[in-house]
Amino acid sequence: MKKTLIVVGAGKGLGNHVAEKFWKNDFRVVLMARNEGSLRAYEKEFADKGVEALGIPMDAADPESIRRAFAAARERWGTPDVLVYNVGITAPDDPKTLDSAELERHFRVDVAGAYACIQQIVDEEFGKRNGTIILTGGYAAVDPFPGYLCLALDKAALRNLALALNRELKDRGVFVGTVMVCGAIQPGTHFAPELIAETFWKMYTERKDWELRYE
Repeated sequence: MKKTLIVVGAGKGLGNHVAEKFWKNDFRVVLMARNEGSLRAYEKEFADKGVEALGIPMDAADPESIRRAFAAARERWGTPDVLVYNVGITAPDDPKTLDSAELERHFRVDVAGAYACIQQIVDEEFGKRNGTIILTGGYAAVDPFPGYLCLALDKAALRNLALALNRELKDRGVFVGTVMVCGAIQPGTHFAPELIAETFWKMYTERKDWELRYE
């Protein structure tokens, strides 16, 4: 029976390349993102390649939207086997608007959204299927750079979320990890998304180290 991958944060960059890597290894894929028009285009692109793909609109900042999206995914294909959370606000900070409210807005998307998605899938059946959760991390978590305070704070929090849940859920059969991307994702370079996607597959197949760095 085919396994199911859910990618939260589908897109032309890393998200869809991770989905394609898993599809090539006999997965069907659920693509979640905010823009429904883009999702329909992604569905067609994948269908043209022979991929079983389902696009479900979802706002990572809205817990109810997350609940509905995961319910729709389960209704179609049952309990998933892998969740990749690839959502993050990576734009530089605007010093004119950066206040506590802005920090909270970033956190809702970058970290709280990840936890809300995890809550939707971690149950007894997910553990029985040796479920895997992979969070897309970034080098700012360990080496912040000027102009990206929100990103640095949130990637550090996401990294700790992966470690904490790795320890908490392993006895339930669930593996949680993070792939730290240590550079700007750019096609045609060492940081091309299809190359980074190989590290996500490595984490899934090995289920060994809670953190892998792509650098």
